[in-house]
Amino acid sequence: MRLPKLILSASLLVTAMITMTACGVPGTPQAADVKPAEKVVTLPSPAAVPPPTVAKTQKLVQIYSGPSDQPVAQTANTAPGSHDVELRATTSEQIGTFLTDGNGMTLYMFTNDSNNPPKSTCNGDCAKTWPALRIASPGKIFPTGVDPQLIGYVERADGTCQVTVNGQPVYYFSGDKAPGEINGQGVKGTWFAVSPTGGKTPPLPGK
Repeated sequence: MRLPKLILSASLLVTAMITMTACGVPGTPQAADVKPAEKVVTLPSPAAVPPPTVAKTQKLVQIYSGPSDQPVAQTANTAPGSHDVELRATTSEQIGTFLTDGNGMTLYMFTNDSNNPPKSTCNGDCAKTWPALRIASPGKIFPTGVDPQLIGYVERADGTCQVTVNGQPVYYFSGDKAPGEINGQGVKGTWFAVSPTGGKTPPLPGK
């Protein structure tokens, strides 16, 4: 009686092995092992940034629509100034948005000056502490974050041309030694980092 049972068991075992072999032949991919075809994604080419165009002119000084597409070497705080000048809007948690030159040095306005008509009243010893941002003629001014229609220049008492924003003459502070410093903010209650619209920025907190 045991023999038929053994034969039956052996038969079932062989059948199972054949089935397993058929479903698991090495090199035959299983449904779970089949990898989907990789999807090739073509990224769009970055849009070309158009070069700045002349937005306005004031005699021989051209004010452009945006930043220069070439490096600008700037020494605009000494007479007669640079032929190329950059203006950039930057933001501080302390005083909000203000202007710097292309090197990141803070630019200031003097509340004793006039913007209509534009007039600088800081000369002599005052100009040693607060050097004007000058533009040599012929010259080019490249703004970033500033409306080019607000930019121009005014002739100073020494005959050099000082950059203006909305008619307001702008200056450096000799006490600023590194980009981003605002050591001139609120000095004598008349000097303030200039805003992109030519106004004064808020005093430093607590002052």
